[in-house]
Amino acid sequence: MNQSETSLERANKRIKELKGFYRHILIFVVVNGFLFLLQSGVLHPFMPEGFPTEPYYFDWVNANIAIWGLILLVHAIIVYRWKFPFFKKWEERQIQKYMEEDSKEMDRYR
Repeated sequence: MNQSETSLERANKRIKELKGFYRHILIFVVVNGFLFLLQSGVLHPFMPEGFPTEPYYFDWVNANIAIWGLILLVHAIIVYRWKFPFFKKWEERQIQKYMEEDSKEMDRYR
């Protein structure tokens, strides 16, 4: 396997990650948009007879949006892990820290 094949595989993997993230955003907007419209009463005239329309019935929608929003945030952090400078700097600091610890450990045995 040569360098161009591994680069192509990494690029394909990255594209799949991005497509999955964008799909997650689309589903989040569609589902929670529908739930929000249902909660606000905009869709009540279109609901079948006997469908609960009391405001307290839809109290869980806000919690759903908040929890799903946090999950979406975690997904964004995972997908864009190399784009956030904080994570890159943190990783570099951790590598440096462990390299220094290893060199101290090796010096102790000399």
